[in-house]
This record gives sequence, C-alpha cells and structure tokens, in this order.
Amino acid sequence: MLGSLQRIGKSLMLPIAVLPAAGLLLRLGDLWHITFMASAGKSILDNLAMIFAIGVAIGFAKGGDGVAGLAGAIGYYILVNGTQAIDKSINMGIIGGILSGIVAGLLYNRFHAIKLPDYLGFFGGKRFVPIVTAAAMILLAWVFGYVWPPVQHVINDIGHWIVNSGAVGAGVFGFLNRLLIPFGLHHILNNFIWFLFGDYHGATGDLNRFFAGDPSAGIFMAGFFPIMMFGLPAACLAMIMASKKEKRKVMAGMLGGLAFTSFLTGITEPIEFSFLFLSPLLFVVHALLTASSLALAAFLDIHQGFTFSAGAIDFFLNVNIAQKPWLLLLIGLVYGVIYYVVFYYLITRRNIKTPGREDEEEGPKDVVKQTGDQKYETAALQYIEGLGGVENILILDHCVTRLRMKVKDMSLVQEDVLKKAGSKGVIKLNNQELQVVVGTNVEAVAQAMQRHLT
Repeated sequence: MLGSLQRIGKSLMLPIAVLPAAGLLLRLGDLWHITFMASAGKSILDNLAMIFAIGVAIGFAKGGDGVAGLAGAIGYYILVNGTQAIDKSINMGIIGGILSGIVAGLLYNRFHAIKLPDYLGFFGGKRFVPIVTAAAMILLAWVFGYVWPPVQHVINDIGHWIVNSGAVGAGVFGFLNRLLIPFGLHHILNNFIWFLFGDYHGATGDLNRFFAGDPSAGIFMAGFFPIMMFGLPAACLAMIMASKKEKRKVMAGMLGGLAFTSFLTGITEPIEFSFLFLSPLLFVVHALLTASSLALAAFLDIHQGFTFSAGAIDFFLNVNIAQKPWLLLLIGLVYGVIYYVVFYYLITRRNIKTPGREDEEEGPKDVVKQTGDQKYETAALQYIEGLGGVENILILDHCVTRLRMKVKDMSLVQEDVLKKAGSKGVIKLNNQELQVVVGTNVEAVAQAMQRHLT
C-alpha cells in the first residue's frame, strides 16, 4: 500500500510542476495589465483536473510514455461527461483527473505491448491503450454516477469543517504536512487542501480559491513562508555554527546553498533530510514549529498563497493580492531566531551528528571538484555503486529532489557510499523500493544514471 501511495505522490509532481508557469502568467499579466497573459495563466488553473489526468497517467506509465497521457485525457472526458449525464450536480474535480490518470497509467503498463489478431493488428500495442481506457472509464462513469453524490457530500462537509476551523485546522495541516515528508505522501494531503476543499465560484481548494479572489483563501499556505524563508535557513546556520571548526567553511558552502534555495524557492527537503534521520527529535520539533506558524498566521487572519512553494519568489510575486503579507516577514524573523536557538541547543546538548559533526571515520572523503556534465557522471557512477550496481537497479525514477527506485536486493544497498555521493538521506519503503534524497539537481543525476542503465 505504501508503495502504491508513493507512486501516486510521485506522479502528482508532474502536473504540479506546471503551476509556477500559471502563477507567473497570471500575476505578471495582472500587474502589467496584459489581459491575454493573465487569461493564459488562468486557463491552466481552470483546467487543472485535465492536466492532472494527463500528468498522473504519464507518471504512472513505464518510461513516461505520452500515449498514457492521451489515454488519461480521453478517460477524464468520459468520466466527467458520463457521470454528469446521470447527475448534473456531480463535480469530481481534481480527484476525477487523478483517478483517470491512475487508470490510464496502469492500463498502459498492462496492455501497451498487447498483440491482437492480424485483422485487428492496427489497434494492437500502444494504440490499444486509449481504447481499453475508454472502456474502463465508461464502466467507472456509470459506477461513480450513482456512488459519487453521497461521497461528494461528505467531502464537502469535511472541506467546510477544515476551511472553517481556522487556526486549529491550519495547525493540524502544517504538522501532518511535515510528518509525511519522509514517506513522500505529503503531496497527497496537499492536493486535498490546496486543490479540493472549499468552493468559490467553481474554484476549489485553498490555492485555486486564493488566485480566484476568494477573501477566505490562503490560510493553508501563508504560515509556510516564515518557515521556508527564515526558519529552515536559520536551522542551516545553527548546523554550520555547531559543526567542527575545521569543517565549518565546507559546511557553510554546502548548507548555505541549501538555505538560499529554501529562502528563494521554498524547496526544503535537502535541509530536512540532513537532520531527519540523525535526530527524529529535531524533525518533530520542526513539524511542531511549522504547525504553530500556520496556526499563528491563520489566527492573525493573514492570507498569502503560492503556485510552487513558500519562497521569496512566490511571496513577492503575490504580495499585491495577499492580506497582511508583510506580517509574515516579521513572524519569519522571530521564527528564524527560534529555529537557530532550538537547533543549536539540541544539536550541541545532545551531540547530534549533523553535517560537519561526524566522527572522522564517518566523515565524507575528499572529492576532486568537478563541473558540468562530468560532475553528474561521477555522481551517477557513485550512486549506482551505492545501489549495488547496474544489475541491482530494476526501476529508476525521480521527483523534485529524490531518486525513486526499485532494486533486486536491498542488502546490496550501501548507505555510506550513497552519502559520499551526495545523498542527504535514504528511505527504504520495503525490501525492494527505496528513495534517495539528492537535491534540486536530481534530474541531471537521474539522466546520467539512466545512460549507464540502458
């Protein structure tokens, strides 16, 4: 079950990746009064369910084949129009897109190489995938046409409770959002909160409603800005200052880069995985501080949103449509101090082996500095070695910051070698599936690895 949920979480990242483009077009179009640009950005947000159907299908399909995306789109149209022919009040929204994408991706994996009799040979292979997807979705449209209305009613009730629960709901969401990061399942939770719950003139979810002008939206995003722009960068500073003096300069370069990435873009996983497995206590403290930040922002009635993550780019891009956004910077400074004091105290008091505090025999070896493609080639070979060699890697995929793999024999995986290659953490889901946290350069590393696997 965890492996299946992981695949869903990973697949959601492809359609989510288009949201920054939507945000830029929408906000710059509004700011510069360029109507067609704003309309272009809005069109992406208005058609997110279809985009999810296509993106999730490609994410689920082996090799990311575009045929699965076509099948996902066909399946989505059949599902939407079929269910609404039975009950016009049905609106499956993003869930309909995700369901269509999953079905199309799974059917692609099962039937993309099917052989049909000669007189039907034209419809064999990949061409059969949209056909079988259409047949499956007709059946599902009939089922959901009668099953979905009460489910939709329950979802709406849950959504109204969460949206109207204010600081408590925001705090609980913030806490769970961080706790699910080690399993990569936070994307699933996020999709319910940001794209499904609540309704404002047809726009659903905190993110969509925020950009549609809903004055009540943005409370499930605002509290992340103080954490990602100030809190976690301050945690990096604490880890730098707590490191051994002879390693402090090296750690400043490594952790300083991660801190700047977090501040600017809101990508935080490389930082979180630098202490997650070393000290679950630090991670729980981080989750509680995140929860308190979201609860505080909601309590102060601050509304701010993002299309990608809570970094400086999204903050300043959307500041003109936010409510009390400048308070987030003041709160962020306070949280920066809290993070620094708490992390430095716990690291030094409990002697936590954060980067730069490792014993000499555990520390990373000196590596010859390389640039460009050669750097990724070298890293790829090191990762392959740490994963037990080419023969041990059955499936290789990646998301924003992680390699996601299936291996033949988990006992051959050498975490120390992966760490020396640059890994921030290793997550073993079961006896074959694992994730390796690489960072924002994961795609380049994955591509270099793939060249050695084919």
